[in-house]
This record gives sequence, C-alpha cells and structure tokens, in this order.
Amino acid sequence: MEPAVLGSKLASSLIGPLVKKLFVQDGPGAGLVDRPVRLSALVSFRGERRTLGEKEVRRLAGRLVAEALASPGERPFPPDEETAVTDALARRLLALGDLDMDDVQAVRLGSQELARLLHRHAPPPDGLSADAGAFLDSATQWACLHILEFFTRRSTFVARTLVEQTRTQRELIAKIDELIARTPRPDALDLAFERRYLPYVADRHNHITIYGIDLRDSPDRWPLEVAYLSLEATAEDERTPDLEPHERPPATAGRLPAEEALVSGSRVLLRGDAGSGKTTLVQWLAVTSARNADRVPYVLPLRTLIRTGPLPAPADFLTAVGCPLTPPEGWAERVLTAGRGLVLVDGLDEIPAADRHRTRDWLRSLLAAHPGNDVLLTSRPTAVRPDWLAQEGFRELTLAPMRRSEVATFVHRWHEAARAPEYEGPLLDSLRTKRDLARLATNPLMCGLICALHRERRGYLPTGRKELYDAALAMLLARRDRERGMSTELGEEAQVELLQRLAYALVLSGRTEMDADTAEGIVERSLPTVASARGDAATVLRALLLRSGLLRQPAEGVVDFVHRTFQDYLGARYAVEEGHLDVLVGHADDTQWEDVIRMAVAHARPRERATVLRQLLARDTTRLTLLALACLEHAAALEPGVRSQVEARAAALIPPHTPEDARALAEAGPLVLELLPGPEGLTDAQAQGVTVTASLLGTEEPDGAMAVLRRFRDHPDIDVRRQLVGTWSRFDPDAYAAEVLDHLDRAHLVLTCDSAEQRAALPRMRPWHSLSFHGPHRIEDVITAVRTPEAVTLLRLRDNPDLAELSALTAFRTLDWLVMDFCPRATGLHHLSDLPITNLAIGSIADVRGLRSLRSPIELSVAQELPGTDLTESLPVDAPLAFLFLGRGSTDTTGLRGLQHWTRLRTLSLGPLTAELTGADWEAVTELPELTNLDLHGRLFEDFPGSIDAMAALPRVEAMRITSLLGHEDLSLLAPRLPELRSVILQNRPGYSFPLSRYAGLFPEANVVLEER
Repeated sequence: MEPAVLGSKLASSLIGPLVKKLFVQDGPGAGLVDRPVRLSALVSFRGERRTLGEKEVRRLAGRLVAEALASPGERPFPPDEETAVTDALARRLLALGDLDMDDVQAVRLGSQELARLLHRHAPPPDGLSADAGAFLDSATQWACLHILEFFTRRSTFVARTLVEQTRTQRELIAKIDELIARTPRPDALDLAFERRYLPYVADRHNHITIYGIDLRDSPDRWPLEVAYLSLEATAEDERTPDLEPHERPPATAGRLPAEEALVSGSRVLLRGDAGSGKTTLVQWLAVTSARNADRVPYVLPLRTLIRTGPLPAPADFLTAVGCPLTPPEGWAERVLTAGRGLVLVDGLDEIPAADRHRTRDWLRSLLAAHPGNDVLLTSRPTAVRPDWLAQEGFRELTLAPMRRSEVATFVHRWHEAARAPEYEGPLLDSLRTKRDLARLATNPLMCGLICALHRERRGYLPTGRKELYDAALAMLLARRDRERGMSTELGEEAQVELLQRLAYALVLSGRTEMDADTAEGIVERSLPTVASARGDAATVLRALLLRSGLLRQPAEGVVDFVHRTFQDYLGARYAVEEGHLDVLVGHADDTQWEDVIRMAVAHARPRERATVLRQLLARDTTRLTLLALACLEHAAALEPGVRSQVEARAAALIPPHTPEDARALAEAGPLVLELLPGPEGLTDAQAQGVTVTASLLGTEEPDGAMAVLRRFRDHPDIDVRRQLVGTWSRFDPDAYAAEVLDHLDRAHLVLTCDSAEQRAALPRMRPWHSLSFHGPHRIEDVITAVRTPEAVTLLRLRDNPDLAELSALTAFRTLDWLVMDFCPRATGLHHLSDLPITNLAIGSIADVRGLRSLRSPIELSVAQELPGTDLTESLPVDAPLAFLFLGRGSTDTTGLRGLQHWTRLRTLSLGPLTAELTGADWEAVTELPELTNLDLHGRLFEDFPGSIDAMAALPRVEAMRITSLLGHEDLSLLAPRLPELRSVILQNRPGYSFPLSRYAGLFPEANVVLEER
C-alpha cells in the first residue's frame, strides 16, 4: 500500500494527536547548546520525564492499524495478521528513542529515510505476508511524515534551524573557497561560445523544404518539428546458428525509430534510398541535441567538405561548413576529447568512389584520436559494400520505406501546411486504390512531389515514373514568382536545356555538387544554343537558382540539384539527346547509374532502346539482365525481337526454381520485386522461390515485399506456407499478421513469436494450434496472448530466461508436443504429469528431476546432464517410449545403463555426446527387443572413436542415419555390427561435401542415400 493511499484512510485529525503524544512538551528558547538535545530526550516514553509507557505506545499503534482497517475499501492484509502488524508498528515507534540524532537532523533526513532507520532498528517479524509488510512500511512512513511535521512546529525548531543553517553555510563557503583555490576554473570561453553555437545550430537546421510546398500561397519552408516524419530504421543482427536440435535460434531483424539510431550505439552507418529522409534525420538529430545541450553537434555534408580539398580536422569543422561563429582556440578538440561530440557526416554516396576511401581514412583517424563520441554516417544503400566500417565498430542501419500509415500522416501534414485540406481525402483514396501510384509513394521526396502535383493539377495525377517526373518538371519550371524580382525570363524549354547539361556534367563526374564557376562555364558554353536566354552566364545561372526549383546553392560558391533523383532524370535526358547511350551502358555495372539508365530508356527512341537493352544483355549478369527487364516498363515502343530476348533471358532467372536461385536473385536488389510473378502459373517450387526472394527483400522494401507475399497467402503448398510464416520478423507485426498470416491454412504450420509486438498481434488472429515463443516471454503474457490455450497442441519455448515455475503450463490442457530449450530457470516438470504430452524435448532447463514422474511421452529428447548413475533414475519409467534422443551432457553420469527398461523403444538417436560410451552401455542397447532404428552424430566418430569400437552387434537394427559428417570418418566398423541394415542415410555437415561412393560400398545390403545440407 502506498503512503498516499494509506493517508487517504487515516485523516490528519486522527494521526496528528496520536503522534504528538509520543513527545514531551518543549520549553522556550532556541536550543543553542553545544550538543543539541537528541530524540531520546524528546520522546515521552524514555528517561525521567516519562508520561507514556510502552503499553500505551502499543495501544496507539493499535488505534492506527484499527482505523486503517475500519475505513471503506479492500482490506490491506489478512485479518489474522492484525496483532503482528500492530506489535511491529509499536516497536518501530519505540525505536525513536534509540536514534542518535536531533530534530533538525531528522527533518533534513526526510520521512522516507527516517522510516528506513526505524525499519532497521525494529524489523518486522518473520512470517508476515507481502501485503502486511507493505502496509507496515506505508504506516511507518505516514507516521514519520507527521513526526517531522510535529518537529517543525516546536518552538525551538525554527531558531535552532537558523543557527544550524548559519553554521552549515559558513562551513560550505570555506570548503568552496578551498576547492576554488585548489582547482582551476573551467574554461569560461568554451561555455560562453557553446551558448551561442548551440542556438545557431538549432536555428540553422530547424527547417525543411518538401518538393511542391513552395507553390503559390504556401510557405517556403516548414519548421522541422512540424514537418519531420519519424521513419524507421532496420538492422539485421545475425548470429551463427548451431545446427543441433536444441541449439540457440538465429536472431531476427529489428526495427527502431530512425531518430533513436544513436541511442543504443555510438557509431552508425545509416543507409537509405534517394529521398528517404537521411538528411532530414541529420537535421533532426542536430536540432534536438543542440536544444537539449546533451551533445555538441557538427553537421558535416561530405559533398561540401570534399570540394575544399583535404577533409578538415576538428578545429576546422565550423569553417568548412560555413559557420560564421569563431570558437575559442582548441574548443573542438576539448569537446571531442571529453566525448561530448555528435558528428553527423552526411552523403557518403554523393562523393566519387575514389574519395570514399579517403573519407574512411579520415574517419578512422578521427575516431582513433577521439573514440568516445557519437558518429552518424549516411549513404545510399549500394554506395559501399556491407560491413564497410565494421572494423571501426559501426552498426549498420537502413531507413525503411514509409509504411502506409506514415504516407497517410505525411499527406495530412503536407495539406495542412499547404492550406489545401480539400485535396487530402481524394489523394489518399488514389494512393489506396492505384498500385503504381502507391509504389511511388515510398519516401518523403516522392510523397511531397505527388502531393504537389495533385494539388497543382486539381486532382489529376499522371501514371508511371517518367510521366510523374515530366509533370513535376512542367510544374516546377513553368511557375512564376514575380515577388522575387527576377531580371531574366527563361522559358520551360530553356530551363530544361540548361539544367540537363548541368545534370549530365555531374552524372559523368560521379558527383552531386559542383563549383559555381564550373556551372557558370557550362551555362556560358550553352548560351549560343539557347536563344531565349537573355543576359550573361552569371545572370542566367542566378535565374535558374531562383526560378527553377530544381537547382540550389547550398553554400557560397557551390551549386547542386535539390535531389539526386532530378539530376539522374535530366542527365539521362541529355545523354539520349546527345547520343551518349554507350557512355551510360559503360557504367551499367555501377549501381549508382541504374536510375540514369532506366530513365534513358524511357527518353530514348525505339531503335536506341533496343541498342541499350542488347548491350545490357551482352554483359550476361543477373543484375543487368534484370535491369533490362525493368527497363521494359519504360519502353512503350520496342522491337518485338528485343523484347522477347529480354523476357526470355529474364525467364531463366524469374521465377527462381530453388531457394538458392531465390537468394541469388534477391542480391539484385529491390527492383526484383516489381518483376516477380505468380502465384498463377507457377509450380510449387517456383512459388516457394518467389516467396523466398520477396522475404529476403522485406527489410529493404517491406511494403513491396508484402505486396508480393500477400498474393501467395492462399497457396496450398506447405513449403510456401512455411516460408510465409517464417518471414514475419521482417515486417510490421500487425500489418503482416492481418494481411498474410491470418489468411493461411494452419495445417502443419508453427507460428513463431520472437518479440512482444508479435505476441501482442497474436490475439487479433484466428487461433493457432502450434506456437513457438523465442526469447524472454513471461508465461502469463503467453497465456494472455493465446486466446484459447486449451486448443494449443504444440508449444515451443526457447531461449527464455523468464520461464520459471512450469505449473502455469497446465492451462494448455490438450498439449501434445512440448519443447523447452535454453530456459535456465524452468522448474517443476512434475506439474506436467496430467497433460497428454506424447512428444517432449528439453535442453538447458534448471531442474529435470520431475521428468521421471511423467507417464505419457512416447517421444523424448534430452540435451542436458541427467542426475543419477542409471537412466531409470531420471527418465520417465512409466512412459511407453518409442523414440529417445540423448544429446549433449545427457549420458555424462548415466551412460546408457538402464536403457533396456523401455522395451517398446524403436528408435535410439544419439546426438553430439560429451562422454564416451562403453561396452556395458551398448549391452543395454542389445536388450531392446523392438529397436529397429539407430541415429548417430558424426562427432561421435570424431570425439569418441572408442565408442564405436565398443559397439556391440545389433542384429535387429534395419535403418541407420548418421548426421553432421565431414566425409573422412571411418564407418567400416558399423556394417559387421549391424548385419540387418536395409537403409542408410548419410548427411553432411554444412560447408563440407563428399561423394556418396566413399561410403556406399561399406553397406552392400542397404540402400545408401546422401542428404546434402
């Protein structure tokens, strides 16, 4: 019971007078004595001035308890504990006389600490219930509140407190003076500068421009806190999975809000597609850290830094980005040395590939000199290989495409800021119903562009990517803004001509930024061909910067496009006009040229399209073949033979025929998703391949991948359905559950919940009969999530430190199959004796002693040490076992002694044992009258070859399976000991292979099969 709750039951009018009785009346004066009067002299039940005895104190305590119990509401503790609680409270009140402190010290201590002191002097008796203990602690604290209130009202308290404060202040001043004399003052200049710099950063980056928002009658920029849309970043945390039955499962992909990218790690490489919001996230982190003053942010756009030559040292950070503030000498070094810096390096993909290695060396030096700071580096997904900065401790995250809910939020905010609410509803309807349009709206750039086009064209939207860009250019280039006072009028065609030349120059250089002088030179060379351009090159360039909406000047002397997407589109257009298609195809192996090539095919004439596609096919690579197939979307007019050739070549890749083909196909990237067919017309194997490919791309483009997988939710093949179930972790739990999982035929499927979010989505689906929970799930939460636990027949609990007492599992009344693996606190197996479990697997649980009491298991797997010296001392002696698996540690003390007790045993499976088997162990096996199947693990030959030497003859065994073979094990001793073998299955260890002929001749009377993994 909380003290505040108890206080509502005990009015101050009651407890105040009771507490007052505990103390003697004080005399006048300030109490100015060398040794202040202690509490022991103030209480009324000690010393010569006793007015209240211990019996009376107990009576007072009894009144306090009785009043609390008599008040309305639920009793705070059982009635049979009233006397014990009253005695304990009286002892605590009596302990006031034992405290060596005065009233001033008690008030300074506070009611909670005073209550703790009384608790230590007079602890409650053993045997009190938790509720009674909680009531006692609350009553003590509530009494202490009134005790301290009584002290503050004593006539001597105020005067003595003032004297005490004066003495304390005098001592504190002396100590501070001594500290100042010993310790030099922190550099006040740094503090004063940061008070100017942090507000500057917050103001400098506290805005965002969304394409189309600077239309007529709309604001130019939005405040960042209004416009910022929290997207998600994904990370694949991979662990090497062991291959044995009871080993730890691999980790699954995680998602977190992008703005929390630096919460759990100090170094992050954040990947994201064009327009996904990387730079906006950098701004958000800079603004929030500047406002919170918890870290000192440095916003470092690489395209700006690389242009100035050598990458800057910390002392030159602010100068390199054009900050007008001048810091004190050595300030940046001191900030980074103290680990207070937030280094935000933006746009690794926006610099040439040759400069990226220089950037990595610069980062390495910076991190080595200043290791304690948070660092974020942004890049397009394919700019550098995976783990490019792994050795430097960088965690890799990827900005996820916008979910449908996020698109809806963005559309709402856009129309609210643009003051155009009448267009919001119709656009949302179009995004829900038009697949091509919805596919474009995957990032803030395209969402803003679509919103702007929809509003500018009063509800009309083009279809297709090229048509969308064409419409965007017409909108952006044709608008007028006379309020800016342009001195040059450029028509739309003139602007396009100049812009595409600038774009093509950037495309060829592999950059996204150029010097203003270079840009001016390009414009000057172009002016003779642009008749409508009036003025010199500087004037025309300035007009483009002011009027086009596509070109900007991010810093003094620098020109770039507002986004790389427009640069690629316009550069491709100019390459087609100038007949430079061979140049583009020459860069086809570079993923950064992918969009340029696709847009070039869209701009090209039919004959030119055919040439580009033939050249792509001639490279004969998976990615370029798929790139050619993706280009067909933009090739309305094309030679039939070329189209057929592209489709035929792609048909060898799509659909994939095996999971291996699917994984190779997924490496080509998200463009594969729009090319995946089915399920109509696909074989079961092809359907599985398509779902594997889409699943692998789920973390990169979840909406597109889910759209593919949704088409297969009614597929009857078990492997397809298992793939759909197994990829849940790559998607939003609720959305995937609603759109895919809840529609599946549950037969032979096990649904796995790895996270609390997945568990929360479980009750919103139709019941599942087979469930698996991985990770720390409380059993109460599991039962709550399973709407009908009595319908569950299979339950797996793995890697669960929260699973303790197993009695709660009795809620699963029809449970047939139970797996508990890596549940180190699980105890109470005997509680399962009334459940109809026929298949039980346990490994790494706290206590297996209750296993012996089970009666129903027919199949049993154990992968941990068993107590005793004989299997009958620990395994279920009354169970009709037909299958027994013994894994790591299980035979360390028992061997196989006592195994002959289970006379119905048909299959004995020996896993990677950790103790050698003896002849006596094998003798127990020979006494099994129905044993026909023997499974062995390859490590038995490797770790304990003596176990094979000691094997006795087993004439009844007809089938043998040996797993995890390396290929060099000696199996020659098995054939004479297993004379009736008719079936032998050999399985290689992953990563190792060997020909079947190596072993087939050893078993001439058996059918020998190799299962490759």
